[in-house]
Amino acid sequence: MNNELIRKQVFMNEKEIFITINHLDEYNGLSNIKVGDTLTLKKDLDNLYDDEAIAVYNLDDIKVGYVANSVCTVARGTYSAGRVFDRINNENMCQVNFITNECIIAHTK
Repeated sequence: MNNELIRKQVFMNEKEIFITINHLDEYNGLSNIKVGDTLTLKKDLDNLYDDEAIAVYNLDDIKVGYVANSVCTVARGTYSAGRVFDRINNENMCQVNFITNECIIAHTK
């Protein structure tokens, strides 16, 4: 069995997927978000810059950021938008685990 196939099988068996949410400053995303909050992930199929863009919304359906999709912005130990894009529904929920000055770390199933 090759390494790529093993990685795919391990990924599909994981129960929780951790993601980095960034671009928060562009959308005032840190205001009123706290650890434990539930956010909505929505595939941004009309995004001109990223074919695998996943926008993040609060419960009031206000955009707060995007799932990181660059080696420069994805926190170590989390998945990029490209790695989860085909594995989630068009809309998916996630829960906030950590908040820093620059990003949010959340998990989804």
